[in-house]
Amino acid sequence: MDLLEFLKPMPVVGILRDIPKGAEEACAKTAANCGLKAIEVTMNTEGATDIIAKLKACAKPYGITVGAGTVRHGSDLEKALAAGAEFIVTPNTRNEIIRLSCTAGVPIIPGALTPTEVQKAFDLGASAVKIFPVNCVGGPEYIKALRGPFRDIPLMACGGVNADNVQNYFKAGSNLVSFGASIFNVQLMQQGDWATIADKLRKLLDAASTRG
Repeated sequence: MDLLEFLKPMPVVGILRDIPKGAEEACAKTAANCGLKAIEVTMNTEGATDIIAKLKACAKPYGITVGAGTVRHGSDLEKALAAGAEFIVTPNTRNEIIRLSCTAGVPIIPGALTPTEVQKAFDLGASAVKIFPVNCVGGPEYIKALRGPFRDIPLMACGGVNADNVQNYFKAGSNLVSFGASIFNVQLMQQGDWATIADKLRKLLDAASTRG
């Protein structure tokens, strides 16, 4: 799968951390109703592999791709791929994780922060590079600074992205953005309050759809 091409119409990735088991169908329906096309389940979520497999089955009819995030170790990657993860996201740049994912033919978006890490991750085969935590180092201005020398490297902003600033990230040069607990809030998911989650998600995606 060409992940970037697939996400061009809505280049936003949702991060699910600590979603309770049994909420996969509600999550998939909410994402579909709002227009979200990519969701990652973090590997430090309890029961992550089972959730990935079930969410993938629930999301398939809606044309939503499901991946694994917070993949830090080879064992994480092995479990994620066995569960059927369609893309991989990491919080950092680890040579072996990127190489193994590429060898398996699964798109990977590794985390990086410094210019050296950005170039290294891309050279190793990353589909895009996640700039994390971007909100701690200047937000859109940091993306803009990186875009100067790295015009050929797809960048995903991660950390503090919301409906109020998402357009600024795209204008600064982000190809993708991602969000997590600000919308997929653990308490709201535990309460089954997907209506509130949907309202927050629509606001972000509406803002993202007016990028440019």
